[in-house]
Amino acid sequence: MASWFYASEGKQQGPYPEGQFRDLIAQGVVRPDTLVWSEGMAGWQKAAEIPGLVGGGGAPPMVPAGGPPMMGAGGYAGAGYTGAGGGGSLSVDFGILEFTWRSIVMLIGMCFIIPVPWVFVWYTKWIVSCVKVPGRPNLSFTGNAMTLVPWYFGFVVLAIAIALFGSASLNNVIFIVQVVLYWLLLKWMVANLASNEQPLGLSFTGSVWAYIGWNLLFAISIITIVGWAWVAAAQIRWMCRNIQGTRRDIIFRGSGLGILWRGIVAAILSGFIIPIPWVYRWIMNWFASQTELAPRGSL
Repeated sequence: MASWFYASEGKQQGPYPEGQFRDLIAQGVVRPDTLVWSEGMAGWQKAAEIPGLVGGGGAPPMVPAGGPPMMGAGGYAGAGYTGAGGGGSLSVDFGILEFTWRSIVMLIGMCFIIPVPWVFVWYTKWIVSCVKVPGRPNLSFTGNAMTLVPWYFGFVVLAIAIALFGSASLNNVIFIVQVVLYWLLLKWMVANLASNEQPLGLSFTGSVWAYIGWNLLFAISIITIVGWAWVAAAQIRWMCRNIQGTRRDIIFRGSGLGILWRGIVAAILSGFIIPIPWVYRWIMNWFASQTELAPRGSL
């Protein structure tokens, strides 16, 4: 009986006897897009590409024998996979129709105030699943809306109280509280990223004071009309540097000029309403393409 290997999060798993391996397929551990190898195969292939493995039928085709291609030795290249220690740019892929109806539902939910945490998590789970990360298949978001409830409704109550009884100077308090909540939200979102339903163990380690400083700098840069784009690029690079728990460096290559002219084009096109979904996907794809993963120490 054949023995099988499969790749999970950049690591080689196995060998498994064929009977046990088919049990893993039945349990969903090995999926159609999982990279697998068995003796007689020239290289790693997706399970769905091997006749008879996932859907039943005949045995996989036999090709020249050899040991399983080693991680990092180029064995995954033929399957378009670089391993968790490799590099490459992110990408985003979603349908215009799905984006449109999901965005409309989210906007309606936000208008009713109370559903905001649930609508936000629902939308985030979808958009994260559309992001493709080299070496991290099936990216997902595992956050629970109930975590947001105390933060969100606490802020709503504070904002109402200041609006009713506060003074103009207290508006600064609202700004600071809002920025701190965004910082907590960022930390929470990074910590709840998963791949193949397994937590990635990431964390955002940027300090709250630095985050407040970046937001103040961005607010001030608006006065310059164009300077905000360079501040935004620098802030994104800072945030990428402060994501820990990954074996790869996260690098944002985008420039302030690239953000500026795309922002202007997006603002103009969005004024026509109908192009908004295409504009949003175009912007997201650019930001993703400018975000690269590289082996640590390679820079």
